[in-house]
Amino acid sequence: MTHPTPPASPTASASPPLARRQDGLWLALAWAAAAIVLMPLASLALLASGSSEGLWGHLASTVLPGALATTFWLMLGVGLVTTVVGVTTAWLVTMCRFPGRGLFDWALLVPLAVPTYIIAIAYVEVLQYAGPVQSAVRALFGFSSPREYWFPEIRSLGGAIFVLSAVLYPYVYLTARASFLLQSAGPLDVARTLGATPLRLFLRVALPMSRPAIAVGVSLALMECLNDIGAVTFFGVKTLTFSIYDTWLNRSNLTGAAQLACAMLVVVFALLTLERRARARQRFDQNRGKQHAPTPYRLTGWRAAGALVACSLPVLLGFVVPASLLIERSTRRLEMLADPDFLAAAANSALLAGIASLVIVALAVVLVFAVRLRKSGRLRLAARIAAIGYAVPGTVLAVGILIPLARFDNGLDALMEQLFGISTGLLLLGSGTGLIYAYVVRFIAVAHGQIEDGFGKISPNLDMAARTLGRQSGRILGEVHLPLLQPVLLSALLITFVDCMKELPATILLRPFNFDTLATTVFEAASREAFEDAALPALTIVVLGLAPVILLARTSAQTFRTRASRRTTGGQTPGPLIPGP
Repeated sequence: MTHPTPPASPTASASPPLARRQDGLWLALAWAAAAIVLMPLASLALLASGSSEGLWGHLASTVLPGALATTFWLMLGVGLVTTVVGVTTAWLVTMCRFPGRGLFDWALLVPLAVPTYIIAIAYVEVLQYAGPVQSAVRALFGFSSPREYWFPEIRSLGGAIFVLSAVLYPYVYLTARASFLLQSAGPLDVARTLGATPLRLFLRVALPMSRPAIAVGVSLALMECLNDIGAVTFFGVKTLTFSIYDTWLNRSNLTGAAQLACAMLVVVFALLTLERRARARQRFDQNRGKQHAPTPYRLTGWRAAGALVACSLPVLLGFVVPASLLIERSTRRLEMLADPDFLAAAANSALLAGIASLVIVALAVVLVFAVRLRKSGRLRLAARIAAIGYAVPGTVLAVGILIPLARFDNGLDALMEQLFGISTGLLLLGSGTGLIYAYVVRFIAVAHGQIEDGFGKISPNLDMAARTLGRQSGRILGEVHLPLLQPVLLSALLITFVDCMKELPATILLRPFNFDTLATTVFEAASREAFEDAALPALTIVVLGLAPVILLARTSAQTFRTRASRRTTGGQTPGPLIPGP
């Protein structure tokens, strides 16, 4: 059997010289974007190969084993809790019907708006000895000192697992919900016919089919856990990230910090490898073409109440409690709204995040458009390289960015002194360019995924029609693609803007002298135990973070439900709900 020859690509060999030159320019830009991402990692490896004046031996024998063990237990705990919470709630809102299900469908994503360091500060305030919970316990039982009762210590490894899981489970929820929505009803109907109970059907059929998606969500949550420095610092949990920060700033040994960062990169790439292998071994043919969507269960009585509680607790602990505390504390310091320091920090955050998000989206468009022009393996490799920055913790990026930019600044300053007798100082690091660079490397993958999906929905026939009308690649992008991609570009801008505003590790390490953002204001105030000073900046970050989360909740639900509804054969309506057991 022979297959028809595919149509020629828009950039076939018959393209005129001008078109080929323009295409070559896009390809060069794509490789330049990949080089921008790779440079900090190359710099890090070079720096780590230098001498740490004997400190590496001390770090390897004393700091590294403990940091690796603590990081392992933290990631294990966060991975288990986020998996249980994310998968359970995703199954309930997609496969069951109970009061409030529509609300929880998007509300379970809201904790994503709360950065890990802010929820850590909030729970320290709530659960410490002078906080409202222990005060209520002492008032209720008549205790007068901490020696008369036991209360769990929030500043511990267990406390870190609790607060990180409270805001990171939505990564698992989001991917598991998408997987459950897209599952065909065939295997589930067969299991029901064979007498499987809802619990058995979930554990033996639906869950194994969703393992690849769950693996993706868990790996994202673990990477965010690995990147965290705010929560672990407040809780005194000495992870690898904390050790890098401590070696650089407190021990003043950048080479030792780079060597620890390289050890951390090994953990990151091991995690990525495990995630890819987990997905590769779990592929299922769900024959989506002629299948209808699964029929949900209707829950009543205590089962409905149990589902309501199971979905309420994550939202309550991950968003309602910290947000309520921030609002209450912010009302005590409303005069900060006119404080020049607060306004300057807000303006700095908005300026840096705005510039970085524009650069990120522009680079992501270049990468995706170049791959669309030439579907070569080398270009796909460049796009993958550009997307690995999200897996690299901000602390590691900061170490890799500092040295090359500092050398460039010093070299330029010496040259200008020699030629013109003027000093340029730290032109890149002192202006915040290094910080924007770190944001771009860290979050370009976020915009790349969205824009790649948007380009995938534009028919290649439009490109060929534009070529037929004499348009070159640049005009095709500007006159055809970008107008069609406006909603996607705005969404990518919004999400990367908020991600940049929330980023703490790279901001702490690369910000210019006497330069504060909202994130660093929160961190410094919390380090002084001045929670009321941190409340208003923290609340501002949370409020700004709500917009992309709500947008993400709405678009993801619409997208996956639309795909699921298209699977119905001939537009048939779903069958009646199945009564609960």
